[in-house]
Amino acid sequence: MMIEHKKITEVQLRSLIRENQVVYGGNRKLKIYGLLSCKSGKRMNVENRVFFATIDEAIEKGYRPCGHCMREAYKLWKDGVI
Repeated sequence: MMIEHKKITEVQLRSLIRENQVVYGGNRKLKIYGLLSCKSGKRMNVENRVFFATIDEAIEKGYRPCGHCMREAYKLWKDGVI
């Protein structure tokens, strides 16, 4: 279940993170997902930010791994493995 940041409060977001329902963040416009701790992800606009519970969920939605915080997965994606 992809969650849009602009549709939830900060309190709800923290709760979802604690419950492991939000593990990865993504950029809706660029179709990139990565770790919540990623510096690139933290700079994106709230309007573009989405959240995922799993990598599979992000991939199913057509997102690719971040080249900064998920270098190994990004390399596999770039090589066409995933």
